[in-house]
Amino acid sequence: MQELSILELAKQGGWIMIVLAVLSIVAVYIFTDRFLAIRSAGKVDKLFMNRIRDYVKNNDMRSAINYCRVTNTTTARIIERGLSRIGRPAPEIQTAIENTGNLEVAILEKRLPVLATIASGAPMIGFLGTVIGMVEAFWQMSNAGGNLDISMLSGGIYQAMVTTVGGLIVGIIALFAYNYLVAKIDGVVNEIERESLAFMDLMNE
Repeated sequence: MQELSILELAKQGGWIMIVLAVLSIVAVYIFTDRFLAIRSAGKVDKLFMNRIRDYVKNNDMRSAINYCRVTNTTTARIIERGLSRIGRPAPEIQTAIENTGNLEVAILEKRLPVLATIASGAPMIGFLGTVIGMVEAFWQMSNAGGNLDISMLSGGIYQAMVTTVGGLIVGIIALFAYNYLVAKIDGVVNEIERESLAFMDLMNE
C-alpha cells in the first residue's frame, strides 16, 4: 500500500494551500514578535517603586526621571510621564498616566487584529477550496458521460478535503495564539494599573 506524505497531501489542495501556507507563516511571525514584546513589557523590578518613592520623598525628581529612563520598561515610561507632571493638579497627572498607559497597551496590541483575521479567515479560505474542489468533481462527472471513473473525481475530492483540514488547522492554531497573547497583555495591563495606583498613592502622600 502506497503511503501518502504530508507534502504530497498538501499538493492535492492546489493553490488554496499556498495561501494557507502564507497565512501560517504570517501568523507565526506575528505571534513570535508580539510574544517577545509582551514578555519584555511584563518584566517587573520589584524595587522600582521603592526607589521612585525614595527619590520623590527626597524631592529629587531629576534622579527619579533619569532612573525611569534607564529602566526603560513599560511601567517606567508611564511613571516617568507622571513624574514630569508633578506640581500640576492630581487629575492632570492621572490623565497623563492613563494616556501613556493606553499608548503602551496599543503598542503591545500591534498586529493582533491581523492574527485574529487569520484565525477567522483561514477556515473560510479552506471552505472555499472545498467548494472549488466539489465543483471540479461535479464538472468531471458531467463531462464523463457514461464513462464515469472514480479516479476522475479524485482530484476534486482531494482538494475539497485537504483544503478544509488545512484551513481548520491554521485557523485553530492562530485562534489559540491570539487568545494566549490577549491573556498575556491583560496581565501586563493589570501590572500597569497596580504600579499606577501605587504612584498616585505616593503623590497623595
